[in-house]
Amino acid sequence: MIVTTAQLFKHAYGKYAVGAYNINNAEQAMGLFKGAIQSQAPFIIQISKGARKYTDKRMLEAVIRAAAEIFPDAIFAVHLDHGDEETCYDCINSGFYSSVMIDASHDPFDENVAITKRVTDAAHAKGISVEAELGMLGGVEEDIKVEEGNACLTDPAEAEKFVKLTGCDSLACAIGTSHGAFKFKGKQSLHFDVLQKIKSRLPGFPLVMHGSSSVPKDEVDRINAAGGQIAGSMGVDPNEYLPAAKLGVTKVNIDTDGRLVWTRVHREFFRDKPGDFDFRPPGKIFIEEYAKFIAGRNVLLGSANQLADLRQSLAK
Repeated sequence: MIVTTAQLFKHAYGKYAVGAYNINNAEQAMGLFKGAIQSQAPFIIQISKGARKYTDKRMLEAVIRAAAEIFPDAIFAVHLDHGDEETCYDCINSGFYSSVMIDASHDPFDENVAITKRVTDAAHAKGISVEAELGMLGGVEEDIKVEEGNACLTDPAEAEKFVKLTGCDSLACAIGTSHGAFKFKGKQSLHFDVLQKIKSRLPGFPLVMHGSSSVPKDEVDRINAAGGQIAGSMGVDPNEYLPAAKLGVTKVNIDTDGRLVWTRVHREFFRDKPGDFDFRPPGKIFIEEYAKFIAGRNVLLGSANQLADLRQSLAK
């Protein structure tokens, strides 16, 4: 069942966070749906501009529609991740997406407000939820690159003003995370003090954490042992997901970790079977490994075992 992120957030707020997972192909879709059903958790499928171009946006939409038929008990939203204004309108008019993110965070505040307001008005006219962003995360997210010196935390007062002016349904806040596999140095943690201040100014309003992959050390070590060269990577402590959820974070974006699982499975498979060239056996392994990863993350997010109660809530 496809629902809006607003419907998911209403149920989750203050209790748990919904995992938002980026997918690019059929194997990721199958693993995501299997893991969500295994853990009985709602989830958000995130489709980036890059994913829409990888094969063809219609191909990926068809894969998701098929997965929804294969797993009829799944409850999820289909979300455009990091869209510009043109891409948001394309998704809004497609009739497939239930949620879009307009990312004008690199523009000055007033321009960010104006762009976000236009997208929000267009989306709401069709019953679609809108996520916006204020503040800038460091790191690399496909075609977006922000040097650490230009990254900035979200200002709580600006966040309150921004939401009132735009009417957006959720807000991605910069609270210390960053995109990619190289998020932190040393023992840096999330800025819970900033998150608390934003929550106090926007009580009950859904907040979003981008760049929240944990970059598991064991995955990186196994990749490197199988010929990889990933050094100095560090991610978000997944034990901080639920404390953040208690402070209003209802959506946690996880992309890099899924890529690491894919890389580990395929590197190890072809290292151990150098004479093989059939991509289906490692693909099957990946589906199961990714499902296991998704189920585990849903437990840490607090979204596991929430499906039955959510279904009852949606039926009211």
